[in-house]
Amino acid sequence: MPEKKRSRKGRPRVPTGGSARGTTMVWGDYGLRMADHHRRVSASQLKIGEDAIKVRLKGMRYRLYKRVCASIGVYSSGNEVRMGKGKGSFDHWASRIAVSKVIFELKGDIHEQVARDAFRIAGNKMPGMYEFVKKGDPPVVGITKLDGVTLAELKRPRRKDPLPMPGAETAETPSKTTSTSTSPEA
Repeated sequence: MPEKKRSRKGRPRVPTGGSARGTTMVWGDYGLRMADHHRRVSASQLKIGEDAIKVRLKGMRYRLYKRVCASIGVYSSGNEVRMGKGKGSFDHWASRIAVSKVIFELKGDIHEQVARDAFRIAGNKMPGMYEFVKKGDPPVVGITKLDGVTLAELKRPRRKDPLPMPGAETAETPSKTTSTSTSPEA
């Protein structure tokens, strides 16, 4: 099979912090956000979560937005297969979901408790822990909510002044030695 057909098997990194992108609501009023840590979620698991939301909200007027796409092919070899002989055959589609990323958004004429219940059912059927978010909630960097804190304040060093090196004199502290010169100016 040509090299361009299959992607290499290396594991690209999942962004686990340092960015607030994708952690707030864009289109909807309520959302479901990954809470514990980053992971790979398969397309079938995302579909099960989406179907659970649709079953709970059946007959209501709403719009469901999916913020993640299962665009990574997962390949696997069979059990008890010796090393080598290529990458393996295609198994399923998956997506890498970073920590605190919004997965589903919901917009419509729905009470908040009903939306909470729908997202709770979906979160129980999917791997990992999830949290309910509303429009206007602060963005999140890693697992730190930026409520009154800016991203620049998070990235600055914790100490404002560096510690002095031992044995080195600073400009603020004068030398304790006195001059013993015999000049009249001294």
